[in-house]
Amino acid sequence: MGSVSIILRRPPYGSVDTSEAIRHALGGVIEEMDVKLILVDGGVTAARKGHDVSGTEYSSIEEGIKDCIDMGAAVYADKASMKDHHLDSGDIIEGVTIANGSDIADVINGSDVTMIF
Repeated sequence: MGSVSIILRRPPYGSVDTSEAIRHALGGVIEEMDVKLILVDGGVTAARKGHDVSGTEYSSIEEGIKDCIDMGAAVYADKASMKDHHLDSGDIIEGVTIANGSDIADVINGSDVTMIF
């Protein structure tokens, strides 16, 4: 079909943006699209291992990110944003690709459609 880059800029809890980005990514994969989920700014925290949502009304975003990877979506975390949020490669879910800004720009440039959350 086509390709889509889904850019997630907001942190995972406190708004529906992360859930909607994941929902759209999974929907694209089901429709056999080439899906790239790109985590920048606060969105990189969605890729952190070990989300603890006990005592909250939220579902773990970690499982949604893992589902995206398992179903074939490519997930990228911006290296500079990770540094800004005090994350290193050991903090990130297995299967998430850590990329610099120019690599992410290339991914976006190669997509037919870009969505921003």
